[in-house]
Amino acid sequence: MNIQLKMPANLRIGGGTIQFLMEESEKLGNKPLIISDTVMQQTGHLQKVKELLGKTSDQLAEYTDIQAEPTQENVSDALKLFQKHECDHIIAFGGGSCLDTAKVVAVLAANQLSLEAIHAKNFDQLQAGIPLIAVPTTAGTGSEVTDVAVITNTKTAVKMMMKDLVFMPQISIVDSDFTKTVPPKVTAATGVDALCHALESYVSVKANEVTRLFSLEAMKKILNTLSQAYENGDDTEAREQMSLASTEAGIAFSNASVTLIHGMSRPVGALFHIPHGISNAMLLPVFLEFSKDAIQAELAAIARFIYPAAEELSTEEAAEYLIKKIQELCEQLSIPTIRDYGIDQQAFMAALDKMAADALASGSPQNNKKVPSHSQIKELYVQAYG
Repeated sequence: MNIQLKMPANLRIGGGTIQFLMEESEKLGNKPLIISDTVMQQTGHLQKVKELLGKTSDQLAEYTDIQAEPTQENVSDALKLFQKHECDHIIAFGGGSCLDTAKVVAVLAANQLSLEAIHAKNFDQLQAGIPLIAVPTTAGTGSEVTDVAVITNTKTAVKMMMKDLVFMPQISIVDSDFTKTVPPKVTAATGVDALCHALESYVSVKANEVTRLFSLEAMKKILNTLSQAYENGDDTEAREQMSLASTEAGIAFSNASVTLIHGMSRPVGALFHIPHGISNAMLLPVFLEFSKDAIQAELAAIARFIYPAAEELSTEEAAEYLIKKIQELCEQLSIPTIRDYGIDQQAFMAALDKMAADALASGSPQNNKKVPSHSQIKELYVQAYG
C-alpha cells in the first residue's frame, strides 16, 4: 500500500464558517485580491465578505468579470489587477469558475511563465503560487479542495485542464449558508457534477481505499439530499449535507481522478458553452450504459452502501438498482438532453471528430476501466445528443 492524499493545509466546513475569513486572510497578508462574479454582487454576498474582512476600499482589490466558463482573458485581466494593486494574497469567492480562475492567477503571479506554457505541463518549473483562500458558494465543483484548474482557451476552443499541487488552495472555507440563494437549475447542475466526481473517482483505475471512502460518503449524501435542496433551497440541513458531499467528492477526484464523463464533457463546454455541471449530467447516462459491464461490481458495492434494499440483491441486480436510482434523480431534476438544451444538431455532429480527439487528449477517458476508442466516443456523443 502506498497512498498519498493531497488537501488544503486548512479546511473549515459548516454553516457560518465565513466568520473566520478575516482571521485566515490576516495570516496570509495585508492586501487581498477578491476574485468573484456579478451573481455574488447581486445577492449581496460579496458585500458581506468585504465587510467581514474589515478593510477599506484601498486595502483590497476585486475582480468580478468571471464568465460561467472562465477564459484566458479572465485570467489575464485578473492578473493585471493583482499586479496593479500590489496585492499579496487572493480570496476566491463564488462557484468553480471563480475558484479555477483564482488558482491560475495565483500560480501565474508567482511565476514568469505563460498560461499556455503551464498548460503544456511544465510543472517542474513552477514555484508555489501566491497564497489563496477558496470560498465556494455552490455545492458541486469541489474546486476548493482540488489541485485542478480548468480554463477555456478561446483561440483553440479547448478547455485547458491543469493538475498539479501548485493549484491547491492553502485555505478553504466551505460555508453552506451561501448556497441557499442558488437557484434550482444551478443546484441541480452542480449537484450532479458532484455526483459525477464521486462516481467517477470511485470507479477510476487510480482509486484507492481512502479515496473510495470519500467517494462513497459523498454519493450517499447526494443521492439522499440533492432532491431536497433542489425542491427547497432554504433547507439548511440539505444544503449543509450537499456542501459537505461536494467537498468530499472533490477530495476523492483530486486524488483518484475523473474518467470518461469529464473527458467528454470538457469539449462540449468549450465548443457549445454548456455549463460544466449540466454537460456532465447530460453525459452521465451514456457513461453508465457504456461502462456498466466493466464496473458492475463497483456499482453494486455503491448501491449496497447507500440502499438497504440492495443488500440482498445479486451483483447485477444491485448495479442496475443504482443506475435506476441515478436515472430517477436526473428525471426529478429535469436534466435536459443536449438536443433539448438547444444545441444545433448539424453543428454538434460536425464537431464530433474534434470533441472525441479532445476528450482522449485530456487523459480522463484512460482512467475508465473500459477505455473507449475515438469512434466509440463519437457514438456516445450521438447517443447523448438525444
